[in-house]
Amino acid sequence: MKLEGKVAIVTGGGGGIGRVIALRFTREGAPVVLAGPTEEKIKSVEKEITNLGGRAISVHADVAEEADVERIVAATLNAFSRVDILVNNAGINGPVLPVWEYPLDAWDQVIRVDLTGVFYCCRAVVPHMRDAGYGRIVNVASIAGKEGSPGTAAYAAAKAALIGFTKSLAQEVGSRNITVNCVAPGFIDTDMTRALTDAQREKLVERIPLGRLGAPEDIAHAVAFLASSEAGYITGATLHVNGGMFMT
Repeated sequence: MKLEGKVAIVTGGGGGIGRVIALRFTREGAPVVLAGPTEEKIKSVEKEITNLGGRAISVHADVAEEADVERIVAATLNAFSRVDILVNNAGINGPVLPVWEYPLDAWDQVIRVDLTGVFYCCRAVVPHMRDAGYGRIVNVASIAGKEGSPGTAAYAAAKAALIGFTKSLAQEVGSRNITVNCVAPGFIDTDMTRALTDAQREKLVERIPLGRLGAPEDIAHAVAFLASSEAGYITGATLHVNGGMFMT
């Protein structure tokens, strides 16, 4: 129960990785606010958490909309009177196309969700963390933000920028006992990778020294660590969880 008494917001809480992060927080004793654009999914995770004896609320919201982000924070404070942990997990990939064919509206949408949405969430939450003198922010980046990703330049650009944003914010809020870190997943066994052919999956695995795709639980373990008191002297860092596919 490393997070007992702490209140966590998880954006993208209805997705594969977000769901597992939320369930891990529940097992560690933290009430969870699930935010996401698909109400059915976040309601399902909310029910799963309450069935486990945990506490959760869900907020139907799009982090690319500032007003929605303000609703997430207001709902959190109304339900639990505080916010200690923010996990910026919400993200989209967009179409797979070369830069010269990439639609401008798709570029704008990926940047708005994957980067500007994180900015909105942090800007809304940090004042409350500063007043409390405590906070943990974990941003979910990607291996694409370090290596690039052909065909998904918008996604790679947003995730690379997210790492720089994390370092800047960490320096701004460190004196208030707020840490800001990234977890950068590699290829994880989710719906996206399950849609690949067997040959494509085998080719991916060949690039991974540990010889397998990651599990959502691998990401949740890393996020839970950075959200805990055990990581109290770590800030501005990027924890790469990719089976050795990228090494710093």
